[in-house]
Amino acid sequence: MQKYYLAALLLSCCYSSFSQETPSKRPYPQTDFRSPLDIPISLAGSFGEIRSNHFHSGLDLRTNQQEGLPVHAAADGYISRLRVQIGGGGNIVYINHGNGYTTVYMHLQRFSEKIASRVRFNQFMSHSFDIDFPLFPAEIFVKKGEVIALSGNTGGSAGPHLHFEIRDSKTEETINAPLFGIGPNDRTKPVISGLYLYRLNDLPFSERTPKQYFQVSGGAGSYRLNQSPVINIGGEAGVGIMTYDQSVPGGNKNGVYSIQLTLDGTVIYFSELERFSFSNSRAVNSHIDYPALLSSGRSIQKSFVEPGNPLTIYKKLVNGGRFTLTGDSIHNMVYTIKDVYGNTSTLTFKVKNNPKAALAAPPFKGVKTLVYNQDNDFAAPGMRVSFPKGIFYSNVELNYSENAKPAGAFSKSYQVHTRLIPVHDAYTLWIKPDSALRAEWQNKAVIVDSRGISQGGVVEDGFIKASPRYLGSFYVKIDTLAPVIRSLTLTEGKSLAGVKKIFFKISDNLSGIKTFYGSIDGQWVLMEYDLKTATLWHTFGESVTGNHIFKLVVTDAKGNEKTFTANFNR
Repeated sequence: MQKYYLAALLLSCCYSSFSQETPSKRPYPQTDFRSPLDIPISLAGSFGEIRSNHFHSGLDLRTNQQEGLPVHAAADGYISRLRVQIGGGGNIVYINHGNGYTTVYMHLQRFSEKIASRVRFNQFMSHSFDIDFPLFPAEIFVKKGEVIALSGNTGGSAGPHLHFEIRDSKTEETINAPLFGIGPNDRTKPVISGLYLYRLNDLPFSERTPKQYFQVSGGAGSYRLNQSPVINIGGEAGVGIMTYDQSVPGGNKNGVYSIQLTLDGTVIYFSELERFSFSNSRAVNSHIDYPALLSSGRSIQKSFVEPGNPLTIYKKLVNGGRFTLTGDSIHNMVYTIKDVYGNTSTLTFKVKNNPKAALAAPPFKGVKTLVYNQDNDFAAPGMRVSFPKGIFYSNVELNYSENAKPAGAFSKSYQVHTRLIPVHDAYTLWIKPDSALRAEWQNKAVIVDSRGISQGGVVEDGFIKASPRYLGSFYVKIDTLAPVIRSLTLTEGKSLAGVKKIFFKISDNLSGIKTFYGSIDGQWVLMEYDLKTATLWHTFGESVTGNHIFKLVVTDAKGNEKTFTANFNR
């Protein structure tokens, strides 16, 4: 018999007008929304697939590797929010449809004119390229099918495509769009590529948890282990799976919709990516084997849930997905993997209790036990750290050390556990600089990690304070170098007759660019920025003729400033 502690709950099941059943039964409307593109839907990325530090929050729709395709409003509604973001979603439109849902369109090349004029107005009013503002319901109405923008590659996009979301207007949760009838004609079953066994032994999951990999073979929805017809287990265990989905055979490796694990016919784990909250999306690092991702690049979805994991995608759990076998019987375990269209794959394997197969991690006691559901503080000579409640997904035995001062540093290096354990949000770290940090340099000080990446920094009570979002080694450096401006188009006295745009490359050595400000004859002008290429540009208006002075000021996060000035004729 197994030790089960029944924890939950109702399964969300299926409703759709697709030719195949989908797993969710929540009654999402099936005719309210149309595709935002005219071309057949092909996915470059699916809802809920695992990305760096987050679940993917929508569908990435292919645009035939080009920009400039018409993007249509998915239904009648009004523009509720507009955003131009450096990185991230780039040019973004939000439409509230009055039926309880909001659609979102990202990475747009440019907006339709009635939307663009409103964006330009706010940019000029705020003297900023990067803007984010709400609109009143009566400001901009749109009709279903109306062209609201052209598709593009702005923001953090890795190539031309349209990122499309449907959100709950009240809760702002993002929802799997194919549940509304928007998606490709997918008849391809998910792929299962590997199985992992974790020897948990009644301890919190950590980078030290022993695990074993089992090769998987099969296809067409039916998978098995290559070897080990019976897996011997001693003590408490959990399992994890490597799996992905494809819209068409050989297509992009996208995320799956649901993962179910049974033990002798009893469901002990069931997760379903119907919807999720953005505030919990970073918990993807608890959903997966985060140490394995960082150390080997393998994406393993654990089928046991840490106690501090806030995700609501877990619809049924017995003892958090952990299990303990007793006696001599052989037990059957079955993984059932589905995509959002109901295509299904299974992996069946056998397990057996064998005390001789027990495998435990070497005992480790940290300098302090950090409890996941309470505030935790730790201090040592020269540093201190504060972790708010909810930062950790399980209790952590803090591994701390003080190390030699790195070259160019103004403090020793302090090891705060290991990057292999994720944190859910920022925490506060203070490091005391040494006497080599002169008073006039204090406002230039930042805390950097072992890779030399700035975590920011402010002076507080003789310490440098920062808010990292991961663990690791940290020390103090200073940033006294101004950003670099490289003009690609404009030189002193140049004639720009017939030139519509001027281009610049900008960069910074450490703390990062904070602001850029362009002006012509002392009047602010809009400078547009592409983070991927670090390119900044200005588009001239027709009225800019004759002799003028252009000025560009770029400032980094520590107040270092670089100015470029040139006279030109146009």
